[in-house]
Amino acid sequence: MPHNVNHLDAALTAYPRAALLEGPTPIQKLTRLSQLPELNGCNLYVKRDDLTGLGGGGNKLRKLEFLLGEALAEGADTLVTWGGFQSNHARLTAAVAARQGLACELILTPSAVRTDNDFCHNGNVLLDDLFGAKVHRLARGVTPNAYADELVAKLKDQGKKPFVMPLGGSSPRGSLGYAACAAEILHQADALGLQFDQIIVPNGSAGTHSGLLAGVTLARSATSIVGYSVLADEDQALATTQEKTRQTLHLLNHEATVGVSAINVDGSQRGEAYGAPTEAMLEAVRLLASQEGLLIDPVYGGKAFAGMLAAVRRGDFPAGSNLLFVMTGGLPGLFAYRSAFA
Repeated sequence: MPHNVNHLDAALTAYPRAALLEGPTPIQKLTRLSQLPELNGCNLYVKRDDLTGLGGGGNKLRKLEFLLGEALAEGADTLVTWGGFQSNHARLTAAVAARQGLACELILTPSAVRTDNDFCHNGNVLLDDLFGAKVHRLARGVTPNAYADELVAKLKDQGKKPFVMPLGGSSPRGSLGYAACAAEILHQADALGLQFDQIIVPNGSAGTHSGLLAGVTLARSATSIVGYSVLADEDQALATTQEKTRQTLHLLNHEATVGVSAINVDGSQRGEAYGAPTEAMLEAVRLLASQEGLLIDPVYGGKAFAGMLAAVRRGDFPAGSNLLFVMTGGLPGLFAYRSAFA
């Protein structure tokens, strides 16, 4: 039965949006993986959001379409954001700024679990520099929010018009990018003659999960969303996802609500800390690479894919289930984690 996506599509047109994608990203079946006996006859698919072209690609571009739309509407000339040293959001904000001819100020915070040379200087950090961003490396313990407030005040004193991109692009406005992605997935599912039983995503700053959940809710789809928490513990990630979903739905339709039972956050794959490698993540990254020739990152996708594999191996889904894993990009992070895979 075709999905009811028209209302969602119409609601999204109310917000300014800058085109940063080349069109819909493909959905591909993981044919070899789906044939492994240990995966119990489930059909695994991937949504290739790593194939967005600008800046090395990744899910943050969908959020940046709506955030940049807002920034340009306000006449901004400088984009400001913050994240960890290997932040994909920071890298893509820098790339978007370069494409638009805007200045970019990135505030990067050190990791509590990784201090090796590759992590501090390779991967996304290398690309931030190539895109021409001005990078502020904070000392451990300095609060990025407070630093950003001071930096914005300084930029305004210089006569500039800064626009602050939220952490991970995951404000309600940024989350609209994944409500739009939900509509895209449902259109593609109809074209493929498929009903996805579940969509699986990593849950960091929760914008991807919240946007997808708001989108399928508004489209009245039966597809469930599960987010594997990689940043906060399970309870905190659940609370954040619930609130961001509520706020995103409010932007799209002030009468729409989502029940607590629909918010599925799994904290089993996080490991000891954000960005800390786990054995399950290493196995998942290697399995997808060696069986399908596809690369997922070690911080987000690797842990979420490990969670999906564990659920399928446990027999959580009947044979014939159609599961869609959202590949959120972050490939440069693999090069920053060389020692973890050695």
